[in-house]
Amino acid sequence: MKDRSVTDYFSRDEFNRLVDSTYRYQQKGREAADDPVGKRLRALLLLMRWSGLAIRDAVTLERERLNESDELLLYRAKTGMPVFVKLPPEVAKTLREVPPGPKPNPRYFFWSGNGERKSAVADWQRSFRKLFHMADLKKPDGTKKRCFPHMLRDTFAIELLPKDVPIDQVALLLGHQSVKTTEKHYAPFVKARQEQLIASVQKAWE
Repeated sequence: MKDRSVTDYFSRDEFNRLVDSTYRYQQKGREAADDPVGKRLRALLLLMRWSGLAIRDAVTLERERLNESDELLLYRAKTGMPVFVKLPPEVAKTLREVPPGPKPNPRYFFWSGNGERKSAVADWQRSFRKLFHMADLKKPDGTKKRCFPHMLRDTFAIELLPKDVPIDQVALLLGHQSVKTTEKHYAPFVKARQEQLIASVQKAWE
């Protein structure tokens, strides 16, 4: 089992390769361009990357949580205040236009609403494993990169931290109960941001 205390993520090039691979994704007997599973997987991939949702929450996401302003309701905080994340317009468009699944349910983007949620998640995890195999991502040393859907959530967080987004806001978006949880999971990137801030202050001395 992967040690979740060690955060890994997808670089921009790696993520683009994953997106490209969804266009080649196909089921037996179907052409890739006409395969709704590839289109649905691409929408789920984009959703998880740009919302930070874990796979269970993404797979069972209700359509009403995406408003007309392309803002996605992540959850309601303990204070009762809603926490939204703004999706890029093209991501929101892809999500709204996602093809229906084998057993469509107008309430959800990716789930039929039937059966157990964990079964639906397991189905999508298998699709992700196939996608990761197709993308064939490599580490800098040339060895195969082990990929997991949760890395999309990590990518979301890691893209925010170096861009001066306060860590308490990142923690809020991720639904962490404490900022300490965020600091623990993303310690190297928190440190990198601190070093960036120090360098900026030193530059201001000049």
